[in-house]
Amino acid sequence: MRKFISTMAILGLSVSVFAHDYKLEPKKINDNTWCFLGKLEAPTKNNGGFMSNHCYVNTGKNYVLIDAGATYELAKQAYKKMSEIKKLPVSTVILTHEHDDHWLGASFYKKEFNSKLIGSSLINKNYNENSKTRMFKMLSEDAIKNTSIIKVDEEIKEVKTLKVDEVEFQIIPIGRKAHSSDDLFVYVPSNKTLFASDIVMNGRITSNRDGSVIGQLKAVEMIEKMDYNNLIPGHGFDTSKNAINETKQYFTLLKQRVLEAVEEEVGAANITKHVKMEEFKDKALYEELNSRNVFDAYSELEFYEEE
Repeated sequence: MRKFISTMAILGLSVSVFAHDYKLEPKKINDNTWCFLGKLEAPTKNNGGFMSNHCYVNTGKNYVLIDAGATYELAKQAYKKMSEIKKLPVSTVILTHEHDDHWLGASFYKKEFNSKLIGSSLINKNYNENSKTRMFKMLSEDAIKNTSIIKVDEEIKEVKTLKVDEVEFQIIPIGRKAHSSDDLFVYVPSNKTLFASDIVMNGRITSNRDGSVIGQLKAVEMIEKMDYNNLIPGHGFDTSKNAINETKQYFTLLKQRVLEAVEEEVGAANITKHVKMEEFKDKALYEELNSRNVFDAYSELEFYEEE
């Protein structure tokens, strides 16, 4: 079909772009929470950018979203699926950080419902209507169509309690560089559900390109002090109390081994040969991301002194 569309375009004939079919199925987390769990991959034309998690919380008369997915079309199809469960307006979308796989879908909710967008200040600081993020550059036209950059209505810089209908949400900024320079997580006390976003991943290797090993471990400490029954990762399928285990192990070992290598005077040129994190070699994206994480950890920890 796509070859046919391309041929029509070459001939100068008018064509419409078909929607990318994301084949979505929501996972029920508890009585009022459903999540769309993305593939354990980098963004590609085949997956249409659906490689991170975003979740709906039914507050009674509305839906509140934690993250919005990577494209307008992904968000549109997710809402259609949720409407089959219960058709409610989306009053609020909470955006956990600036990486575009988590928030570009907000353009659908703003257009369809004029939803209030709450989240990271870096979305407003680093992007404008002319920005072309990696999704615009990597995805096919049928996946990225109608997607646009939408500003956050309310930036979160300190702990905020939000009540929608009868459901309370605690929005908690990390307060330091962790996965990115401005991360937050969301806690729903009524059902003890914690949305950790990319502070927590499982089933795959994290990307720490914008982050900090020390910050990640501090964020893990913050999360572990919370009382939760479900922990929703930014990437990964495990949403149980154990969802944090891989992230905690990865960054604990990464810190320990890189500091040991520094003590042994292993240089930057050899650090990725010396520290391999082989316990994680069977996880998705190990080959693509692990060596970069090790190298970046060395840059961070070479002159590190324990706080």
